Amino acid sequence: MPMAFLLQSGWLYLITHFSDFQLACLGSFFLHESVFFLSGLPFIYIERAGWLSKYKIQTKNNSPAAQEKCITRLLLYHFGVNLPVMLFSYPVFKYMGMQSSLPLPSWKVVLIQIIFYFILEDFVFYWGHRILHTKWLYKNVHSVHHEYATPFGLTSEYAHPAEILFLGFATIIGPAITGPHLITLWLWMVLRVLETVEAHCGYHFPWSLSNFIPLYGGIFGTDKGYRKLKGLKSTGVENGGKQICFFLNNLSYEKDPAN
Repeated sequence: MPMAFLLQSGWLYLITHFSDFQLACLGSFFLHESVFFLSGLPFIYIERAGWLSKYKIQTKNNSPAAQEKCITRLLLYHFGVNLPVMLFSYPVFKYMGMQSSLPLPSWKVVLIQIIFYFILEDFVFYWGHRILHTKWLYKNVHSVHHEYATPFGLTSEYAHPAEILFLGFATIIGPAITGPHLITLWLWMVLRVLETVEAHCGYHFPWSLSNFIPLYGGIFGTDKGYRKLKGLKSTGVENGGKQICFFLNNLSYEKDPAN
């Protein structure tokens, strides 16, 4: 059975049994939570078990208490900040032309829009992240995100509520401008969550997408600190250990708010 037919049939079931509001708000929230926790939680257990340690970027591990604190705070932020933002932004997306009806958009339209979202989000995030590293904003807002010096997947969204709002703006500004089909918005959300979880997972695997996609993780050079760190490790420069520790603690403009 063709994939397109299955996709169309599945989508028809959704729009028949749920309203636009339910799909766009509650459906989006459920999708985000599912992808975020299902992709992020395994890294907690991998770290606790000591598996794949040769791919771990930092040797230090987080305590179970610190990991549980992160999960508890995330659930509070997601239900207290993310969900209300999704509910209140629904009229804006409808006004900008978002739709959920059939037919589904062509893969070419979806691809062009997703590429545009990645570029725009990276641009907005880059400059917003620089602003967050100014003295007052770092002390009062962005420092919350730095509580975990050794990041793991779920810390990607561990931040001050004000920063969460900013990150939400950077992520949805592209879709808000183009008014995409809901399925495009969902695909964008899934890809963005997977990207940020991988960027914060604390591991660098041979199969990591950054090994194959040159601009993955930030097209505005936002991962240059980490790439310089990898260069130090590979060349074994004098006093490399000290320099590596310095870079691990000072990757201020790496992609995503782990820094």
